[in-house]
Amino acid sequence: MCAWLDVSRSGFYEWRDRPASATATRRGELATLIVRSFTASDGTYGYRRVHADLLAWGRPCGPELVRALMREQGLEPWCQPRPWRHTLTEPDQTPAAIPDLLQRDFTADAPGTKMVGDIT
Repeated sequence: MCAWLDVSRSGFYEWRDRPASATATRRGELATLIVRSFTASDGTYGYRRVHADLLAWGRPCGPELVRALMREQGLEPWCQPRPWRHTLTEPDQTPAAIPDLLQRDFTADAPGTKMVGDIT
């Protein structure tokens, strides 16, 4: 495996036995607190409220870090309201029928006799 990864054996064992970095340790501790805050809210808190909980508990961190850690943990609030969007039109109950003038036959006898377009 080391030859395939182009890594020396001693380098692999040094990497494996190395203690976790300070950043990895901090992220692990924050992840534990994030899960605690999220489960205490019955899965309703988003990253902003979880971030506020962490600040209240004396664990300063950025909201984007909380967001990333929640994403890594797979924590997604189940009752986030969708934003209200104002629309000027009301959808029609019955959509208008689009006429099929070519009857799905796209072959042409000469150039320029059947012109079709697709904007999708």
